[in-house]
Amino acid sequence: METANKTSITIENTVKAPVEKVWEFWTGPEHITKWAYASDDWHAPRAENDLRAGGKFLTRMEAKDGSFGFDFGGVYDDVKTNELIEYTIGDGRKVVVHFTKKGNETGIVSTFEAESTNPIEMQRGGWQAILDNFKKYVEAN
Repeated sequence: METANKTSITIENTVKAPVEKVWEFWTGPEHITKWAYASDDWHAPRAENDLRAGGKFLTRMEAKDGSFGFDFGGVYDDVKTNELIEYTIGDGRKVVVHFTKKGNETGIVSTFEAESTNPIEMQRGGWQAILDNFKKYVEAN
């Protein structure tokens, strides 16, 4: 299934909030713990974020019943406030997130390199569910 070329997956959404608020909620650890999970039976009990090129981030994601959990972390490669975040996940995969101001709304487009264990559609679905959860959290607050 995997070749020398890495498969990239893109997800996107439009959040009904100004880019400054979207950026704050995307990057603030106190907010990350409220949205960084794909379904209601999971949660993110802890988040750390040193938002700068070379800075590290870590979000702990766990099933609420304690049956499974993992650390999602890496290092920032580039950060442009309210516009762009590029990072490398701990396993070496690259992620690029673009934030686009659209009046009082913000477009978010995230492209990530797929891993080789799970099917592409499962990965897309999981990352999209987290992005959808983010949109729901921002728009409710």
